[in-house]
Amino acid sequence: MAPTSRLGRPSPIPAGLTGMGARARSRGFSLRRVYREEFAHQPRRERMFLGALAFFAGFGTARAITHAIRHHIGPFRNLSVGGRHLHHMVFGIGGLLGVGYLWLLLVGTDPLRQRPASRATAVGFGVASALTLDEFALWLTLQDVYWARQGRRSVDAAVVFGALLSIGGWGGPFLRGAIRELRKLVP
Repeated sequence: MAPTSRLGRPSPIPAGLTGMGARARSRGFSLRRVYREEFAHQPRRERMFLGALAFFAGFGTARAITHAIRHHIGPFRNLSVGGRHLHHMVFGIGGLLGVGYLWLLLVGTDPLRQRPASRATAVGFGVASALTLDEFALWLTLQDVYWARQGRRSVDAAVVFGALLSIGGWGGPFLRGAIRELRKLVP
């Protein structure tokens, strides 16, 4: 006997397919479709969203790796060049200079004709900004206060809040669409 839906109609789910995957297929679940619908005609908003998302991910990754280094967890170690500690801010500044130079060359500036390059430079900008701003206290004090109270509290709160706010502001319609899609998974 063929499976039936709650309304007594034949189910579009083939017999033997059960669980969340089957529900997702039967209800047309697709975050990719929502992403395309929300950003297809608004490339500037997509770039802002990707940059903010990359900023948040880059910040979280930098913090996780620095904590792992401090507590001797995993393969991570401090980098030194000529006996001097190399801060991750250096990579952030290099990334910002690299993305800026690409934008001066107009690489990734036309999101309609250069969509992959546009997305890649937005993500590069977000990650590089995170690496640079994660050591903002070093800029201000010209001392390595990363683990000191003045180096963490206000900077952490401001950066994380700013990243989350940016993601919500620029990606709000996409996130609302994604939530609608996720609701399709719940019976």
